[in-house]
Amino acid sequence: MPTVMNEATKTTKEATKKAKVESYDISRSDETLDLAKDLAKFIKDNKLSTTVQGKEFVNVEGWQYAGSRLGIVPIVEHVINVSNDQEIKYQAKVQLWDLRSQHTVGAGFAVCSNKESGKKFYQEFAIMSMAQTRAVGKAYRNILAWIIRAAGYEPTPAEEMDYNTNMPSVATAPVAAPAPAVALPTMQVVPADAPATVAAEPTPVHYATASQKEEIIRLLNHPVITRQEKTKMLLNINRLDEERAVQAIAKLRKAIDDRENTPEKVAA
Repeated sequence: MPTVMNEATKTTKEATKKAKVESYDISRSDETLDLAKDLAKFIKDNKLSTTVQGKEFVNVEGWQYAGSRLGIVPIVEHVINVSNDQEIKYQAKVQLWDLRSQHTVGAGFAVCSNKESGKKFYQEFAIMSMAQTRAVGKAYRNILAWIIRAAGYEPTPAEEMDYNTNMPSVATAPVAAPAPAVALPTMQVVPADAPATVAAEPTPVHYATASQKEEIIRLLNHPVITRQEKTKMLLNINRLDEERAVQAIAKLRKAIDDRENTPEKVAA
């Protein structure tokens, strides 16, 4: 049965009539390019992007910030339960409401299912919530993708990316044979007028995002994960960078799947 939010939508639209609207105008390219610069700084400072295969994808909070600076707010029109006996699945529709014109200027549809990679253990409320989150990002993407691109990010909301299947394959390096002993190299004489070597600046560390930590903790709470494994991971969770967090999530999911299919591994 569909869950329709017509009354909530009407109330939200009436409330927005009194809201203060930002000065940016989406119809003026000079203003929106200024917004792109402001948006790039805001996303970077607040870590509102996710790296997938070396590309930066903006989280829904970043899209909401861009929309709010233009006076465009999301309104959930409906959330529909389309589940069956084998699958938990929700569909959501979000409209974008322009505070200036008091008209709808865009919309987005999205679905979420526990059949998706990495969502096997999600509860029903989480599936429903993710459908709404994706619909918000999709609605903004339909009208603001070029502003996100101008800010230097990929024009696809991060919530639409499948982190597990998009992970680059890591080749296992062959074990090298012990190298034979060699004589020390002769010292090279550097001319006095040679330019000084500038030390390379250290690469900044991008630590795991809040959403990645939340997913790791959720997986660690699964019954097949041992107390020792959980304790070890929690002690080091704040040291993980984004890449290692992605790898940790993938390993936890695989361990859970393997142990569910082979129960005797849990006692090992």
